[in-house]
Amino acid sequence: MKFSHRRLTACAAVVATATLGLTACGGSDNGSSNASSGNGGGGSSSGTTVTFIPKNLGNPYFDASDKDGGKKAVEEFKGKYQEVGPDTATPDGQVSFINTAAQQGVKALVISADDPKAPCSAIKQAMSAGTKVVTFDSDTSADCRDLFVNQATAEGIAKTEVDEIAKQIGDTGEIAILSAAANATNQNAWIDLMKKDLAADHPNIKLVDTVYGNDDDQTSFDKTAALLQDHPNLKGIISPTTVGIAAAARYLDTSSSKGKVALTGLGTPNQMRKYVKDGTVTSFALWNPSDLGYLAAYAAKALVDGDITGKSGDSFTAGKLGKFTVGDNGTVLLGDPFVFTKDNIDQFNF
Repeated sequence: MKFSHRRLTACAAVVATATLGLTACGGSDNGSSNASSGNGGGGSSSGTTVTFIPKNLGNPYFDASDKDGGKKAVEEFKGKYQEVGPDTATPDGQVSFINTAAQQGVKALVISADDPKAPCSAIKQAMSAGTKVVTFDSDTSADCRDLFVNQATAEGIAKTEVDEIAKQIGDTGEIAILSAAANATNQNAWIDLMKKDLAADHPNIKLVDTVYGNDDDQTSFDKTAALLQDHPNLKGIISPTTVGIAAAARYLDTSSSKGKVALTGLGTPNQMRKYVKDGTVTSFALWNPSDLGYLAAYAAKALVDGDITGKSGDSFTAGKLGKFTVGDNGTVLLGDPFVFTKDNIDQFNF
């Protein structure tokens, strides 16, 4: 059974768990695409082509956000859905796909940016040709998109991740961060805020290392092994990326560090179920990526229809998710993320 974000929030209140947040990526199928035309809903965006460009293809997180959430929304308003993108996450890997989509005259692009600046020239050319651009999950600079659909506030994500690791290690000891790509906008924002939170509220926790697995499973697995070797007193790892946390859990699961080194971060329930149930991981967090993609598609529709321009105070309705209002810096917030534990993880399937 799939739960909407609003159901996730309701469940959070029931189980009284802390809130948290996430990121994404990993992939295959270089340059491939997935297109379909919708046959549900209604509205003035009939025929609108909405092209999703994830950081890379073949990752479960973007499969959920794009193919499940985004595609469903586009079909509801009888648009045309397409997903294209690179096979690996690199700063300029999305540029050629942005250029091609703009040349094809697509009305809206929905992009999870690999880098805040590298795709901006291509995006601005697309915008000047009339394409509306929505970023989601990971933002560009604010001047090269119309709207950013944010999964959760950076402050909330950082605080929850720090709070979770602090609870698990008794608020004292050495920790490390296993991130995605070094240039990932959302990752770096969260890490900076984690450092501030640690310094302000957790003086007995020492961040000894930050490493990058480049949202590649084997690289992340190897980086986990190296962290444990380089830091024999390590008590915890935060991995704010779905690929990284799953790879780290896989390593810990069969190592002598299982049960001794805590791991938390951002992952999907289906990825992490085994590790939560066997005690490798106590808790991790996520929002519903399907809802994130769904909201981004409806935001793109609202821009194309002229219902909003992206200015603060604009509002629109996003299908089953209801009404949303644009905040400062052209940002729309999905809502609070959710912490998963062995007590609630079987309620979710994504």
